[in-house]
Amino acid sequence: MPKITGLLETALYLDDVGQAVRFYQDLFGFSLLSGSTQLDATFAALELPGRAVLLFFKKGANAQPVDTGGGIIPPHGGEGRLHFALAIPSDAYESWKTKLAAQNIQIESEIRWPPGARSLYFRDPEGNLVELATSGLWAFQSPEASSV
Repeated sequence: MPKITGLLETALYLDDVGQAVRFYQDLFGFSLLSGSTQLDATFAALELPGRAVLLFFKKGANAQPVDTGGGIIPPHGGEGRLHFALAIPSDAYESWKTKLAAQNIQIESEIRWPPGARSLYFRDPEGNLVELATSGLWAFQSPEASSV
């Protein structure tokens, strides 16, 4: 079978791309790879640790095919409040709780998973559910895999 080496990109579809970029940069320090932080931005790409990209698209902006000059990106989009998880080291869990509180970001839920992994959940400005999860949440995860 051909090999997959990992998840490269995930996308959120937003009303205000610029606000989301600023939120994720302020909270996590993610670098802007492409796009804009402006109020009228239709696209942005942020670099995540582990060679991954978080894409932001203005809702409805990708309803038509996009010609890149090298090929066509098919139409796509998403609706509703989406979810994604970011891996954190186990010893950073309390620090993240403190940082979220300092930025007035409400923790919506906390879970202790067997055999000891922990997750905390909060919402971004558009209501997407962000999870910060320590190592051990999934059987394949080692402590090294979650160090971001």
